Amino acid sequence: MEAKIQSKISAKIYSQKGTEAGIIELPAKVFGAKWRSDLVHQVVQSMRSNKRAGTADTKDRGEVRGGGRKPWKQKGTGQARHGSSRSPIWVGGGVTHGPLAEKNYKRKISKSMRAQALFSVLSKKFKDGEILFVDTLATSAIKTKDAVKVVQSLAKVSGWKTVDASKKPRVLTALFERSDKTEKSFRNIPTLQIVFLKNLNPFDVLNCKYLLIENPAESVKFLEARG
Repeated sequence: MEAKIQSKISAKIYSQKGTEAGIIELPAKVFGAKWRSDLVHQVVQSMRSNKRAGTADTKDRGEVRGGGRKPWKQKGTGQARHGSSRSPIWVGGGVTHGPLAEKNYKRKISKSMRAQALFSVLSKKFKDGEILFVDTLATSAIKTKDAVKVVQSLAKVSGWKTVDASKKPRVLTALFERSDKTEKSFRNIPTLQIVFLKNLNPFDVLNCKYLLIENPAESVKFLEARG
């Protein structure tokens, strides 16, 4: 007989100094969902497709300038027969079966699919110990130096020792609300990628090793309401 799934999951909340600041109860549907690789793949591929500009365009032989005159007479020259210098086999000629700007790469993603894929990714990250909840990332002034100290303090948390030892984004930092001081203080740190919680999506979460969630009480309520 299968064990009953718990409706709530608990997690620690940390302060900017890397010390424990409390406990938060997490909804199982957001942080305890089943890993659905097929759904996640479908949503992520659709999001990548939606990012394509679709501006690549080539001209066929009828659109290339020139080539109205026959290069040489049909017979008697010892050369192959050609009717136009704009043929695809000529240098500078048209392109055969090339990309056209009229192609539409857009794919529809329903709100339900996007939410369930996000919950699946968040649950996988939480299970692997790659999500950290911080009470606040607010700074008193716009100083990258202060933000670096916060990251170094959070790196002391078990499993997060490498978050400040990279030149590429490894930590997706989800801010609950806009704050110029916080954004400008943290955005110059190469290991961080700043996003807003309302824009959190599976593609960005999977692109980074770790996820840092600010103001967990309100953030978790917002995430739960999406599903």
